[in-house]
Amino acid sequence: MGSLYLSGGRCVLRQMFSCLPSSMLHRRYSLDISARLLRTEGFIDGRWVSAASTFPVLDPATGEEIVRVSDCGTKEAQNAVSAAYKAFHTWKDHTAKERSILLRKWFDLITQHKEDLAKLITAECGKPMKESLGEIAYSAAFLEWFSEEARRVYGDVVPSSAKDRKIVIVKQPVGVASIITPWNFPSAMITRKVGAALAVGCTVVIKPAEDTPLSALALAELSVEAGIPPGVINVVPCSREKTPGVGEVLCTDPLVAKISFTGSTPTGKILLKHAAGTVKRVSMELGGHAPFIVFDSADVDKAVAGAMASKFRNSGQTCVCSNRFLVQSGIHDLFVEKLGKAMDAELRVGHGSEPTTTQGPLINNRAAEKVESQIADAVAQGAVIVRGGKRLEGSFMQPTLMSNVTTDMLCMREETFGPLVPVVKFNTEQEALDIANASQVGLAGYFYSQDIAQIWRVAEQMEVGMVGVNEGLISATEAPFGGIKQSGLGREGSKYGVDEYLDVKYICFGGLAS
Repeated sequence: MGSLYLSGGRCVLRQMFSCLPSSMLHRRYSLDISARLLRTEGFIDGRWVSAASTFPVLDPATGEEIVRVSDCGTKEAQNAVSAAYKAFHTWKDHTAKERSILLRKWFDLITQHKEDLAKLITAECGKPMKESLGEIAYSAAFLEWFSEEARRVYGDVVPSSAKDRKIVIVKQPVGVASIITPWNFPSAMITRKVGAALAVGCTVVIKPAEDTPLSALALAELSVEAGIPPGVINVVPCSREKTPGVGEVLCTDPLVAKISFTGSTPTGKILLKHAAGTVKRVSMELGGHAPFIVFDSADVDKAVAGAMASKFRNSGQTCVCSNRFLVQSGIHDLFVEKLGKAMDAELRVGHGSEPTTTQGPLINNRAAEKVESQIADAVAQGAVIVRGGKRLEGSFMQPTLMSNVTTDMLCMREETFGPLVPVVKFNTEQEALDIANASQVGLAGYFYSQDIAQIWRVAEQMEVGMVGVNEGLISATEAPFGGIKQSGLGREGSKYGVDEYLDVKYICFGGLAS
């Protein structure tokens, strides 16, 4: 473990790490953040709560322990649900304007502390600092957006077929929401859910990923400073070993009315089974396996730029990053050549704290092993490695480009979650669509074309919830985020995001005849 000490109200953690790719060059890495933002306990009913045991949070770049965090169990989870349920009965009675003001204050504080919050993301998740700062801006934007949407939850008055009746439709908060979030966006996935929930009057219990609890706890601290009342936000960090038990409480407790989960499709299915017992409302943002199609009519340079942005953000560890690259035969060789050159020129592997780093580590060794196995499987079946192909120190992977890929290879059948670009050559538009749609998941898809008729055809026929047309980065606070097939249920962000936390109630006023 590195050395952790306090200095002038700030926590400083010092570690040694190897500067890749040369393991002979060692540098000193320091995590220097405000002491009040480095929280290591659970947060329940407005209080910081210790558990009987702790678990380590590791820097994925070095494998070194950053800190140890309270390992909350079923007891703490139940206490958090009870606190949220109690707080709900007062929070829902706050006016929309009051909730809006508090969310805006939370947004302001996150923006004010963006550097420290970004350092936490880089430390526990491994992202390059530039990307971590981008996530904090994205994270804060959801609170800004939902602070505004809080005052736009409208009902309806519907003309009645009976003269003595009036039909009124109102929307009301569902109640306590369990928020279960992933490690790859440890801040933004919380605010995208919690911002919508709090805006309409729900309260929440957050279970962050065991790899990245520090960002969630720092957000909780800033929510206190923003004036959000006790019990409205609760955080129960826990280890991988305690996750099944805590997750079961959050999905089965009768006081919980809503579950919002972002993570893998297999885990989502388990949570859906738990939720079925009490027929809870659920939102699921699950796995993706995004196709990236480049047609002969595409601007190849723009397609290469889009591929770089879509694939290599967070070292390929995003649910919407491109996984299956389909390039039409007329421009296939040119695209592969230019993409390889762009990878050489733009990608730098290293610790996320280094200013030149664009590719940090994968989250753990299991993630690196998965990418290794996909590369080995493809090569064994005839794929050609154009760039990269090797595992580096720890969980670092070389950004890898492969050609001569076929659809029966593992990398074309399983989501990668790593910096691997497998390129399949195709001949016709219908062939590309058949390959793109031959998946049980459908979160995001991308394609490049300058043929307007083709753009409309392909956009409508792609079996995904989100389509990027001549664009590799599509996430935005104003746009609905979600998928179809086994990629999930519901939408997050946008004006539709609040609907996931609202019940629609029909009120019939009778006996109004004059």
